[in-house]
Amino acid sequence: MTEISVAEARKTFSDILNRAYYRKTRTVITRKGRKWAIICPIEDLDLLEKMEDEIDRKLIRKALKEKSKAIPYERVRKEMGLK
Repeated sequence: MTEISVAEARKTFSDILNRAYYRKTRTVITRKGRKWAIICPIEDLDLLEKMEDEIDRKLIRKALKEKSKAIPYERVRKEMGLK
């Protein structure tokens, strides 16, 4: 993975895009020495979104299973001594 500064990225933007598209290269853009953003192949984004969706589905399934274990808010407030 390549790291370049914002200033360098401005000068070589089309080259960075071409490398992402044709060579499937990721480029990290830095600013003041800190990682700021990334330009990556669209396939990387697609995979990341699929992974996030799967995590969300697992969390939803877990929440639905635990739904029957829910405690009413009023009861929690009373047990915690809140008004």
